[in-house]
Amino acid sequence: MKMKKTDIGVVVFMYLVCGFFYYHMTKLKASSQTYPRFTIILLFGLTTLYLVQMIVAAKKHGVESGVDEVFKDFQPAQFFVCLIAAILYLVCIYFFGFYISTVIFMLAVLLYLKVPVLYSAITVIVIVALIYFAFQRFLGVKLPVGTVMKALGK
Repeated sequence: MKMKKTDIGVVVFMYLVCGFFYYHMTKLKASSQTYPRFTIILLFGLTTLYLVQMIVAAKKHGVESGVDEVFKDFQPAQFFVCLIAAILYLVCIYFFGFYISTVIFMLAVLLYLKVPVLYSAITVIVIVALIYFAFQRFLGVKLPVGTVMKALGK
């Protein structure tokens, strides 16, 4: 399998993501840096392994553009609907909090993408449960409650 030039962009982007999160992780208290540091190191290591795999493939089989494949099945309507949904999701988090917004966003996008209802429901339940136990229970991270939910709670 030939190495694709488009994969170079992916590797650079992932290294930038690692750098961005590492920079912001250093601003946390030392006791709060364990999980982010582990995740960043894991992501950095996996990206480096992918880079090595790309270099080996380039030496063995050569290099090709890859642009044709990246946009082969691109559907602009689907992309822009999901982009707008993601922006609305971020706005909804501010007003309604993380959990309500996440459930609505995930269900809406999965159903829009024609994922069967049962699989959509299972996915939403599993992801929300994982986030709850990983962040709130295990790490003690407070997720956004939302201004409307705060006002209703008082």
